[in-house]
Amino acid sequence: MAASLRLGCGRRALGYLLGFASGQRAEAVVTSLGRGVGCRGLHGTAWLWVDPIKILMPSLSPTMEEGNVVKWLKKEGEAVSAGDALCEIETDKAVVTLDSAEDGILAKIVVEEGSKGIRLGSLIGLMVEEGADWKQVEIPKDVSPQPPPASPAPAPPVAKAVVPASATKAPPAGKMLLRLSPAARNILETNDIDASQGTPTGPRGIFTKEDALRLVQLKKSGKLAESKPSPAPPITTAVPSPPPAAPGPPSYPRPMIPPLSTPGQPNAVGTFTEIPASNVRRVIAKRLTESKSTVPHAYATADCDLGRVLKLRQSLLKDDIKVSVNDFIIKAIAVTLKQMPDVNVSWDGEGPKQLSSIDISVAVATDRGLITPIIRDAAAKGIQEIALSVKALAKKARDGKLLPEEYQGGSFSVSNLGMFGIDEFRAVINPPQSCILAVGRSRPELRLSEDEEGNATLQQHDLMTVSLSSDSRVVDDELATKFLERFKANLENPVRLY
Repeated sequence: MAASLRLGCGRRALGYLLGFASGQRAEAVVTSLGRGVGCRGLHGTAWLWVDPIKILMPSLSPTMEEGNVVKWLKKEGEAVSAGDALCEIETDKAVVTLDSAEDGILAKIVVEEGSKGIRLGSLIGLMVEEGADWKQVEIPKDVSPQPPPASPAPAPPVAKAVVPASATKAPPAGKMLLRLSPAARNILETNDIDASQGTPTGPRGIFTKEDALRLVQLKKSGKLAESKPSPAPPITTAVPSPPPAAPGPPSYPRPMIPPLSTPGQPNAVGTFTEIPASNVRRVIAKRLTESKSTVPHAYATADCDLGRVLKLRQSLLKDDIKVSVNDFIIKAIAVTLKQMPDVNVSWDGEGPKQLSSIDISVAVATDRGLITPIIRDAAAKGIQEIALSVKALAKKARDGKLLPEEYQGGSFSVSNLGMFGIDEFRAVINPPQSCILAVGRSRPELRLSEDEEGNATLQQHDLMTVSLSSDSRVVDDELATKFLERFKANLENPVRLY
């Protein structure tokens, strides 16, 4: 312990203050006194300090690179016991509580609430042991405090776009601006005729080929005056002008209806509102982009008849057992994966890996973004147990209280948008998983089916469309099709799920 002490005076002075003739004897006594206390001797008081306990930004998920300090749950000077919650940290997945590993006193909050983008390992607070003077704690010199959240920088001035003179130059006075068809333009330029001497008869005022041929006939009959190119206006700018071109046939600009557009001003002040992105949103955007750009997605779709599932659900409801259709879907996926272990695989960048546990990730929408809590070992759980687990995890996800082990991992994902009235959709694979099942709503449809006597009858069926997105590197089209067929059979016959 003596090596960790930082004394406020020299060894001889300390010995004098404590009333000992030898500084060595005083050091032995100091060693036994502990950290951060004042020692009163015969001639005065000597204060002892130790380096404070550093609270660093921890790594709370495998993909976490930085975190946000959402809220401090302890105040400076407040006693802290091991296991007490110090603050709430927003990771790339959820809001997680940071617990203290030691007893002591929270001496200084280095990073204030609301600070964002704190790198892993950065100092966010300091603690001292009980009995120490926490007010005297200073930030270590080798660690600089995290700068306060930067105010949004003012938008850079937007340079005014320079529009070419040719685009803004008005047509010569007395000359009407016409829209010419390509054929009419070619005829007029070949015969050196000004289009303003004729009348356009095409739709929306277009000067057509027939209008041009009419002017050619008038010129041949001598009833049309010769057109002369109008002199160019004098150039008053200081920029040297190119030499004048030789006189030639008049050129006609491209159609100017609608008029020429003025160059825009992207990101100009007042044209948009900046929306701050949370860590969760940034990570979701990054992972979705990586998934769609690096994982070869393949898709397969099937309609499942929910008639028997809905009847069983109503029967369970009479016994006060509340389960949803989504709980049956999760169970059917787990049973199918157990029957077809070749689909329960992942790709880690080097090759496929066979997974021993069937863990189903269930997509849950929250205010901070989409998160996928995991139903562990779903194949071994009953429908009611799955329902209770989904309900508890969904609540923790919306409250931002999920633990890292409750959303990290998983071997297969399911995303259900049926409650929002979506018939069908295709989901993006969550790497390193190889598959995700997108589930639509249940809808009634009339279909032909055979009765017990083999006669065709028109009956109403409750159908649900599911779409499987699979990683073609590990689950090819044939395997994905077989999985979807087996899943459909298991779901349509709930007795297979037990």
